[in-house]
Amino acid sequence: MTRFIFITGGVVSSLGKGLGAAALGALLQARGYKVRLCKLDPYLNVDPGTMSPFQHGEVYVTDDGAETDLDLGHYERFTGNPASQNDNTTTGRIYTEVLAKERRGDYLGATVQVIPHVTNEIKDFIREKDGSADFVLCEIGGTVGDIESLPFLEAIRQFGNEVGRERALFIHVTLLPYIPAAGELKTKPTQHSVKELMSVGIRPRILLCRADREIDADELRKIALFCNIDEDKVIPALDASSIYEVPLTYHKEGLDAQVLDAFGMEAGKDPDLSKWEQIVRRIKNPEGEVTIGVVGKYTNLTDSYKSLNEALCHGGIANKVKVNIKFVESTLFDEGSDEDIVHALNGVNGILVPGGFGERGAEGKIKAARFAREKKIPYFGICYGLQMAVLEAARHTAGIEDATSTEFEDQTGTHLIGLMTEWTKDNKKEKRGNEDDMGGTMRLGAYPASLKKGSKVAEIYGATDISERHRHRYEVNINYKDQLEESGFIFSGLSPDGALPEICERTDHPWFIGVQYHPELKSKPFDPHPLFTSFIKAAMDQGRLV
Repeated sequence: MTRFIFITGGVVSSLGKGLGAAALGALLQARGYKVRLCKLDPYLNVDPGTMSPFQHGEVYVTDDGAETDLDLGHYERFTGNPASQNDNTTTGRIYTEVLAKERRGDYLGATVQVIPHVTNEIKDFIREKDGSADFVLCEIGGTVGDIESLPFLEAIRQFGNEVGRERALFIHVTLLPYIPAAGELKTKPTQHSVKELMSVGIRPRILLCRADREIDADELRKIALFCNIDEDKVIPALDASSIYEVPLTYHKEGLDAQVLDAFGMEAGKDPDLSKWEQIVRRIKNPEGEVTIGVVGKYTNLTDSYKSLNEALCHGGIANKVKVNIKFVESTLFDEGSDEDIVHALNGVNGILVPGGFGERGAEGKIKAARFAREKKIPYFGICYGLQMAVLEAARHTAGIEDATSTEFEDQTGTHLIGLMTEWTKDNKKEKRGNEDDMGGTMRLGAYPASLKKGSKVAEIYGATDISERHRHRYEVNINYKDQLEESGFIFSGLSPDGALPEICERTDHPWFIGVQYHPELKSKPFDPHPLFTSFIKAAMDQGRLV
């Protein structure tokens, strides 16, 4: 029998609902249960694929090519379960389905309304997961009180009534702000948030109370009294030094045991959390440290590179070192001098250029790749970072001085990077054009690649056949392969048909690798991606040389 846990948030956004869901999923998994996590997002976009990273953080991509909310990355990293298109939906996607059914006449002439048609569509999305796991954890995006989240709250209220208390549990995440002038944590915002939730017919049975300091037992009892919740089900959710400590702290506070109790289930013996304990030990007691310069153009919001940041951390865990990330705004180099680059990147042990779109900041990334090549600093280019490394090699080592990309506004020059117009997906030909919609039209999801025997990447992977997740619209032109390889910039990974470059590396450099895909999306703290493990190892070696 599948049990459903709905997780809502109140007071303010960014309280960590997704992280809390992921940590609870990991705890239930450690107890031997099969879990599944999903996310309901109230924004009108069909998916976050067309949203700026400054607006919504990174776009997470699944194996089946879904562009999803970044919380699905937390779900995968904490449980190891691969997410899919069916684990994330939005208001836009729900309304698209409802309107399509209305146009087909599926509603038999009925007046289409939020209740029951929209709420039924939301419930169908949730109900589809019945039987797929012992526990389905469903996070509701946004904050209670937001107008756009009301249909989702109504839908889960109805769903809870339909399956009963034995199969549905509501957990609410709130904030206890500390007021310095009063010298105390305030419970009133939590009381109002629960009141708001109950006004739509949902009574939470567990509260996760976020705070930056210890919560007095008297305050917890006060919250329980005013919110009509059992005292042992008001759980402190204090700030942690690492997100990977959260499963341990939640277990210490009894969250997993209280969830089972709410369902009338015996908690039994404590779960085996040894792998999380080992991860936290390595994070808190590193044997050294390295500094990685991340040269990007969304550096004002670190959530833009959420999976990347975590994958670098995972590489550090694998090598027992602390990874310091130095974010460097690539646009500062566009018109800057070489001295600016030296000043910004001086002392870093490795340089990483992540994905991105558009011409802004491109020249700065090319300069960063050149700096890494000339100074023999380990370089890791991901997606756009590979393409900029290609342009750097073409301009400065292969004699193609006017090398450029069709993504840039200036269309003069030799186009080594061009818009993808067709490729193969599941033995079917995919085609795209300049005039197509932007949303969902990139090369998305998992694709295989064949690695060159004897190459550095083949050594790192320990294999010559791999599968990695993609999200890009432009591609390196294979026609310039020979000219680039003569300069020491080799194509060490290609699509199985040999038409699309997947990986490039320099043979005259200790560690210089660019990949067209996003390896950070598959990295986990207990299973670090081999490229990040190797990159951090190379950065450690670089640190010893300095």
